[in-house]
Amino acid sequence: MADSLGFVIFIILLALIFDFLNGFHDSANAISTIVSTRVLTPRYAVLWAAFFEFAALFFVGVRVANTIGTGIINPAIVDNFLILAALTGAIIWNVITWYFGLPSSSSHALIGGLIGAGIVKGGAKVLVWSGITKTTLFIVLSPTLGFGLGFVLMSIVLNLCRNANVASADRIFRKLQLLSAAVYSMSHGTNDAQKTMGIIVALLVAAGMMSPDTHLSLTDPHTLWIILSCHAAMGIGTAFGGWRIVKTMGMKITKLRPYSGACAETAAAVSLFTSAKLGIPVSTTHTITGAIIGVGAIQRLSAVRWGIARRVIWAWVFTIPASAVMGVLAYWIIAAIRSAL
Repeated sequence: MADSLGFVIFIILLALIFDFLNGFHDSANAISTIVSTRVLTPRYAVLWAAFFEFAALFFVGVRVANTIGTGIINPAIVDNFLILAALTGAIIWNVITWYFGLPSSSSHALIGGLIGAGIVKGGAKVLVWSGITKTTLFIVLSPTLGFGLGFVLMSIVLNLCRNANVASADRIFRKLQLLSAAVYSMSHGTNDAQKTMGIIVALLVAAGMMSPDTHLSLTDPHTLWIILSCHAAMGIGTAFGGWRIVKTMGMKITKLRPYSGACAETAAAVSLFTSAKLGIPVSTTHTITGAIIGVGAIQRLSAVRWGIARRVIWAWVFTIPASAVMGVLAYWIIAAIRSAL
């Protein structure tokens, strides 16, 4: 059963459901600033973001997919049941955080699910500490980089526009924010869709349906369908939108105007494109949140609602261990069902 085509297809569909939920859960990252500044209505904002998230597949490579596929746990112990447990744990954590309106990282939920299921199956020795350390380090570095770039960009904009009136600045930046939102959506699609690609490749390798040295490529018909389906699932999820999280990201952390929204999106996009090129699976949620706090803090520290920010940060801290626990529980339940059958 474990290697049957039907079972593999079922897990691939589950992976695409996770990708859909990733887009749904993280749609706030892509649209919260442009909605809160009223540059676009929610309906048009999600369509704008969904289009550019899908278009991202034509612009950046797939190094992040390779990190997720081989850089978290030893690929030698990966099988279909382990991937099923990891995806289940990540999906459960995503639903919980969506329900409470917390912008946690879908990427780190997936990594946590892999860690938890991997430990149950093979013990701590199966963990690839270099990849986990790099990913954990960027829990701190990605929002810090987003904060710093947002702060700097906001400083530059405020200095350049110091003699402009608010109305004229808003007119200019409402147009620029369409561009910055498009670029950010592309960076989000580039970074997050690749994580599910890595999982699907690992699944197919474990099932003996793909060579271990396979590399994802738009020019390879054997892997093109993986790239297209993952980007499509994320784009569709974004189009449905997770409105609970949009309110937290775009309205509760700090008040945004078109110029500050454009700065936050641009800062986050630069950070995400850089990490994608380096093959580091960073959290888009962490990065855009750091950028939003950065553009708010430069105006005045009291402009940031630090209570909300602390709540969001605690969600970041708990995501990997909590989703790892979910992965452990999912693996135990799946193992019990297998024994009963």
